[in-house]
Amino acid sequence: MSSPDLNLLITLDVLLTQGNVTRAALRLGLSPSAMSRSLARLRETMGDPLLVRAGRGLVPTPRALELREKVSQLVVDAQAVLRPESAPDLKQLVRTFTLRTSEGFAENFGSALVERVSALAPGVRLSFVQKLDKDSAQLREGSIDLETGVVAAMIGPEVRAQALFRDRFVGVVRLGHSLSKATITPRRYSNGRHIGISRRGLEMRPIDEALSLLGLERNIAVVVGGFSTAVAMSRASDLIASVPERHTGNLRAGMHTFTLPFTTPGFTVSLLWHPRSHADPAHRWLRGLIVETCAAIK
Repeated sequence: MSSPDLNLLITLDVLLTQGNVTRAALRLGLSPSAMSRSLARLRETMGDPLLVRAGRGLVPTPRALELREKVSQLVVDAQAVLRPESAPDLKQLVRTFTLRTSEGFAENFGSALVERVSALAPGVRLSFVQKLDKDSAQLREGSIDLETGVVAAMIGPEVRAQALFRDRFVGVVRLGHSLSKATITPRRYSNGRHIGISRRGLEMRPIDEALSLLGLERNIAVVVGGFSTAVAMSRASDLIASVPERHTGNLRAGMHTFTLPFTTPGFTVSLLWHPRSHADPAHRWLRGLIVETCAAIK
C-alpha cells in the first residue's frame, strides 16, 4: 500500500474552508483545473466525494464536515513543526539543565549564574555535575546539556565550542606566609612545599615543565583532586597552591595571590555542547547567559 500524499492535507483544508473550487484555487495559487484534479485525487484517496453539487454551489458531505476541524488542526500543527522555533517564554519555562564543569567553575561562576537564571526564568533549575575527565561521551549521549573546559583532542569533532575566557596559573598562600613578604624567585617558589592538583594522580603540569627548563623541581607534599581543595588546604597551612586565576577568584579571598616567577602558557576555557541542542531556543538562551556571566566576573 502506497503512502498518502500529505500535501493533499493542505489542499483539503483550503477546499473545506472555502467550499468552492475556484476560491480554493486562488488561495493556493493554482488554476481551477489543477484544483479540480486535486479534488479528484482526494475523492479517490478518501473514498468520499467530500464536496457535492447543490444548485449552483458545492456543499460538504457528512464525512467532510466530520473532518473539517481535525484537518485544520493537523495543518496548523504541521506548520508549527516546520516553522523555526520562537524565543521561549522564560517566565513559563520549566526545565532542568545539567552542566558538567571542571572544579572551580561552579564555585566561582555558579552563584551569579543561578541568580541571573532565577530572575529571568524562575522555573529553570541548574544541575552542576563534576567533570572527572575530558571525554565528550555524555554530551553525545544527551545525559548532560553543557560542559566547560579546555578543548582537547579527545573531544568529539562534532561538539560545538564557544570560548568563555582566558585563564592562567597563579600562586596562592595564606596571609603571613614567607612568600607573601618578599620578592618571589623561581628558586624560592620551587623550594617551598607544594600542593599538586590532578584528577588522575601525580602527573606533569605546565608549571613543572616550566620549572624543568630552569633546572628546578617542585617539592610536592600532597596531591589533591581539585582547585577548591588545594586552596582550602593552602589557607590552613604553609603549603603553596598553584591554581587557575579566574576559576578560583572567590575561593582565594583573604589570601595572598602572586604571579608565578616564570612563564607558563595561558589557556582558553570554552563552553561545549552537542549539535542536537544547537538550535534549541532555551538552550541557546542559557548559553548566552553563561557567556555574559563569565564576561562580567573578572
